[in-house]
Amino acid sequence: MKKIMSLLCVCVVALFVAACSSSNSVDKIKKAGVLKAGVKEDVPKFGFLNPSTNKHEGFEIDLAELIAQKILGDSSKIKFTGVTAKTRGPLLDTGELDIVAATFTITEERKKSYEFSDPYFTDGVGIMVKKSANINEFKDLNGKEVGVAQSATTKKALQNAADAAGIKLKFSEYATYPDLKAALDSGRISAFSVDKAILMGYMEDSVKLLNETFDAQEYGVTIKKGNTDLLQIVNGVIRDLVKSGEMDKLLKKHQLK
Repeated sequence: MKKIMSLLCVCVVALFVAACSSSNSVDKIKKAGVLKAGVKEDVPKFGFLNPSTNKHEGFEIDLAELIAQKILGDSSKIKFTGVTAKTRGPLLDTGELDIVAATFTITEERKKSYEFSDPYFTDGVGIMVKKSANINEFKDLNGKEVGVAQSATTKKALQNAADAAGIKLKFSEYATYPDLKAALDSGRISAFSVDKAILMGYMEDSVKLLNETFDAQEYGVTIKKGNTDLLQIVNGVIRDLVKSGEMDKLLKKHQLK
């Protein structure tokens, strides 16, 4: 009986601690006086650190500032940290970030580890190749090297498409999108693949996008598991933007469809 009571006490305490953690996440941000946001710094139109001004700019930057405005009453009370597909999750886990707004694709597997907001943008995986290469459709990549970002969903999407098409792909993973573009330019890879909206930020005369698009990619603001009070506020901001039409204005501002 004593053992059962002890186990019950442990469970009650664990539930209390989890509940407190969830209910206090917004209070902690208010107490700190700053929202810590993880954003991309190498994705033009979404999250980009402008070397000329040393300031962050893009659609997701604006969105994160609106969340800071809602919580703290001041959009400038925000600290941006540059993240990659590989680092954004761990930085949330350790509490170094409150939110991540960084082209983070919502998947059922990722929902087991993080809270995701309502989707704020939907895209699909695309493929960039050099115009000088004899690559005009997906099947032309048979046996060739495709560059993808570390820890991104791109590799799985392309592997599934390759299996369905009966071709074989080789993959090379890179930490950043500029690294991928440089690898394509130098010929180390035959294709650079990520979501199409991201690829559009790296378009120039020497490259082109294949017509095929693979797997819908829905982006959500990402929050540490259990911080449901913060999730509620973030969803409120997104829903208000959609309802008022301001979301469309923001997308148009940054030339995003």
